[in-house]
Amino acid sequence: MLEVKRFMTQQFLPGSTIGILGSGQLGRMLAVAARRLGYGVQVFSPDLDSPAGQVADREWGAQYDNIDRLKDFVKRVDVVTLEFENVPVETLNLLEKFVPVRPGPGVLEASQNRLREKSAMRSFGLPTADFREINSQTELEEGLVPFGQCGILKTASWGYDGKGQQRITPLDLPGDVWKNFEDQTAILEEIVDFEFELSVIAARNEQGEIVCYDPILNKHHRHILDVSISPAPQFSPELIERAKEIARTVMSSLEVIGVLCVEMFYTQTGDLLINEIAPRTHNSGHLTIDAHETSQFEQQLRAVCGLPLGSVEQIRPAAMANLLGDLWQGKLAPDWTIPLSEPGARLHLYGKPGARPGRKMGHLTCLAETSEQAEIKVRRIRDRLTPEKVTF
Repeated sequence: MLEVKRFMTQQFLPGSTIGILGSGQLGRMLAVAARRLGYGVQVFSPDLDSPAGQVADREWGAQYDNIDRLKDFVKRVDVVTLEFENVPVETLNLLEKFVPVRPGPGVLEASQNRLREKSAMRSFGLPTADFREINSQTELEEGLVPFGQCGILKTASWGYDGKGQQRITPLDLPGDVWKNFEDQTAILEEIVDFEFELSVIAARNEQGEIVCYDPILNKHHRHILDVSISPAPQFSPELIERAKEIARTVMSSLEVIGVLCVEMFYTQTGDLLINEIAPRTHNSGHLTIDAHETSQFEQQLRAVCGLPLGSVEQIRPAAMANLLGDLWQGKLAPDWTIPLSEPGARLHLYGKPGARPGRKMGHLTCLAETSEQAEIKVRRIRDRLTPEKVTF
C-alpha cells in the first residue's frame, strides 16, 4: 500500500529519479539534461517508443487516468514534472499525494483554459488583449460588436499551434463560424495590432529564486513557430526589463516551481500584452541548449529538484528554425550532411517515427557573430533541405 507523504522543502540530488508526464520532444530534451547530471528518468504517457521514452530508463505506456499504473509509476520516482500541459489535473492531484509534483495542479489548471489563464493574468495586474467568454452563436454575434466585427475565436481548452481557433473578419458569418465550436466554451479575443511576438522563459525553484532569459523574438508560419532569434536587435534595454518583470510577476503570483514561458505581443503603440503562458519549457527556448550557459531543460531539472538555478548568460547570438515533416519526401529523410557540414550549426532530431506536414520532427540552431547572421544562416541551411514543392 502506498504511503501518503507530507513534503517540506526538499532537494533531489543526482542519483534521484525524475518522473516526466508526457513523452514528446520536450521530455526527450529534459531527459537528456537529466542523464548528463546523473539522474534516472521515467516517462509516463499513452505512447510507446516515444521521443522521451527512447532515452528514459522506463517508458510507461498508459492513459493518464489509469490509476493502477500511476500508483506503480509513482513508487519508482522521487519527483514529478511535466513536459506539456495537456495532462488531466486529476492525475497531478493523485501523484501529489505521494511525491512532489512541480509545477503543481493549480498552475496546470490555470494554463489549460484560456479564460482562466487570461482572468488570472488580469487579477495579477498584467495586461492582455480584451476578451469575451462565448457559449453560443448569439454571444458570438454580441461579442463581435465592440471588436468591430473582427476577432479570434478559440476553444477555451486544449488548443495549441493554431489548432482550435479561427480568425473572424466582417466578411464571415457568425453562424458559419460557430458550427466549428458548438457544444464547447470558447473565448473571443480582440485582434492585436502587434509589431512582433516575443517570449520570456523563466525558472523558479522552491526557495523562490527566479531567473529569466532575455526575451526571444519569434516568427511564425502557418500558425506554427518557425524561427526564434536571440538577442533581437529591436529589443531595447527598457523593453527587455519590462518583459522580464512581467514573467517574474507571473512566476511569483502562480508560485510556479519549474520553468514557464510567457508569450507576449509588442503592439504598435509600444505596449506589451500577454498572449498566453506555458507551464513548461518552450519551443522558442530550444536555442538555449547551444547558445546559453544553462539550457531551459537543465533549468527545469534544477528547479523541480530544489537546486540552485543556473546562469542565463548567452554565450553567442543564435537563431533556431523548426524542422517540420514537410521536409521529408515520402519516406526519404533530408540530407543531414548539409547542416552537419556547417560550422556553428547544431542539428537536433527528435526520433519521431512518421513525418507528416506540420509535425515538429526536429530543430536546427545556428550560432554566429550577430543574430542577423544567425537567422540568415539557419534559413539558408533549412532552404537547402526543403523540397522544391514546399516553401516557407
